[in-house]
Amino acid sequence: MTLAIVLAAGAPAASLPTRSGEHLADRLADQLRRAGAHEVRLAAGLDELADLVDAATRPVLVTGADLVAHTAVLRHLATSPVGPTVALVLTDPPGDGHTAVREERGQVVGAGPAEALDGEATGVFGGALRVGVDDLPSLAAAARAAAGVVPVGAPSAAAPPPAGPAVDRLFAGLAGLGVLTFAQRVRLLVAHRVGDPAGLAAAEAAVAAVDEDRAELKLSVKERDDFFTTFFVSTWSPYVTKASAKLGLGPTAVTMISVAFAVAAAVLFGTGGRLALAAGAVLLYLGFVLDCVDGQLARYTRHFSAWGGWLDTMADRAKEYVVYAGLGYGATQAGFRYGWALAIAAITLQTVRHMTDTWYGVLHDEAARRPKAVGTSGGGIGDKLNAASNRVQADTGSVSYWLKRTVVFPIGERWALIAITVALFGPLVSLYAVLAWGVLAFAYTGALRTLRARWMRVPVLDTVDATLHRDDGPLARLLPALRPVGPLALAVVAALGPAALLVAALLTRDGAQVPRWAVPAALLVLLVAGLGAGATHAGPLDWLVPAALRAGEFLFAIAVGVVGDVPPWLIFGYVFVLTLHHYDLTARLEKRQSAPPLHGGTLGWEGRSVLLALAAIVGFAGIGMATLGTYLLVVFVGSVALAWVVLPARAARASVGLVGAGGRSPG
Repeated sequence: MTLAIVLAAGAPAASLPTRSGEHLADRLADQLRRAGAHEVRLAAGLDELADLVDAATRPVLVTGADLVAHTAVLRHLATSPVGPTVALVLTDPPGDGHTAVREERGQVVGAGPAEALDGEATGVFGGALRVGVDDLPSLAAAARAAAGVVPVGAPSAAAPPPAGPAVDRLFAGLAGLGVLTFAQRVRLLVAHRVGDPAGLAAAEAAVAAVDEDRAELKLSVKERDDFFTTFFVSTWSPYVTKASAKLGLGPTAVTMISVAFAVAAAVLFGTGGRLALAAGAVLLYLGFVLDCVDGQLARYTRHFSAWGGWLDTMADRAKEYVVYAGLGYGATQAGFRYGWALAIAAITLQTVRHMTDTWYGVLHDEAARRPKAVGTSGGGIGDKLNAASNRVQADTGSVSYWLKRTVVFPIGERWALIAITVALFGPLVSLYAVLAWGVLAFAYTGALRTLRARWMRVPVLDTVDATLHRDDGPLARLLPALRPVGPLALAVVAALGPAALLVAALLTRDGAQVPRWAVPAALLVLLVAGLGAGATHAGPLDWLVPAALRAGEFLFAIAVGVVGDVPPWLIFGYVFVLTLHHYDLTARLEKRQSAPPLHGGTLGWEGRSVLLALAAIVGFAGIGMATLGTYLLVVFVGSVALAWVVLPARAARASVGLVGAGGRSPG
């Protein structure tokens, strides 16, 4: 059950009569029920709120009694998927006692009186927040501190006199405790805080002037998306979203239909023929439209789930790589000898790119939570690049804005490029185009991000389970730590061995053979990366370590396949299975979830590489790669079944058993 609390303390507007004749606080209570709250309580003071929070076992919604808003605003706050604790942030000028907010990358990084934020406030607290279960003790502590009129963390002698609504003091205290809070902005809908009958009347008129359902449908489209998606998909995809909702389709069903379209497109690309290629291009485009619709449908119906978010991330990558397989097969069938080689290069490049994208995003989020750490180097090129990037991002709709969003080769542009080139020129040209643009985008983003990261100097991997996200196995954990060199330098050096082996194997394909010692030598170089497993990952560029490790493992697997004359489609399949494993880790990182249940059975990057090397040395590289790939796929499927079916069902049965026995169900 979701508990909602209307906090009336310090809000004279609570007793103001609304258009319907009921008091504003009572109308808010009714709106909270319609927004999904199963229980709504009115709290006269912060002490009473703290007692209610102490007994809560589910997320808690808290609103002041001076908020006039569409019910959808409260529903969006209650169901927001961005994080466990979310605060409503408005652009209204702050009223008396209202808490100003400074926001970076969707996170509240400062809250308090406007003058205390040194003119850097980006909004004002909207008088409503949702607090996750893990943050409820902090909420109760903040409530009691605010009730005693002692700011959290301040000595009693420094306490200012009571001022402003209690909900503002509560939120400022919660932020003062360092609770990670995400900002929920109001767009297209209406939300205002009122203090008198005139303000109430104006706010009610503004609410009545907006069609709530139409606004929600528009809000289902991302506020900022890439060029192709914005102008060639989002212009009509909301109609598909509306139709899907009327048909009763859920986001997961739309995701699976999108997967089917992409698989059908890949089959047509492999079949060849002008008509098949054109039909495949159309299916690929429609599949991408549905890929956008599943997210829009989730936002429109507010049907969010951890499973849906994970599935969407995994399906996006699986669809793209199945299409690469279709292009590789089609190019080979058309007579090009290295069609599969291009597909393998494309999947490797995109996976390493995605790893850097993920960790660079984590770097920025961590930097936003540590604003004082940014810019400590005193300016320089990193400072200038950061300022230039912020200016371009703020200039929404300009040529520079769209160029910046397009040059990085996002998913919409990739699918558009594939669809156009395969229909006009065929699979071979399509693969070359993807690789060419991908390499340029990787070079561009890699160079700029490296410079900006050196300027920010924010450690990232040390804030998470580095062993998990490095994907270290038992062998790497046993190796001694070579701390003076640094984990990134070790990972980069380690990737050079497999790269050299691959180049040697490709250059000696016609009759010649790679020396027997080459595979174990490359393996030894690769294992150098394990010397960084036990070291701290606090360097400004150590966020690149996971990508470097993925590159090293992929290159080694490909090199072993080439040396062992493994069929290229099998090499692609093995790399594809590896990407499923690694994207599972990044999806869990983005959704703040724990390790996969069977992660220990994946052997680690070094364990898998050792097994491949042994298979190649004894002359069974193909059998070894097929066996290991099948094993990893079974482990992946088993882990998915455990994480999303078996364990949740077991937890649900345990919860029902506790409730049936008269106990309290766990939060």
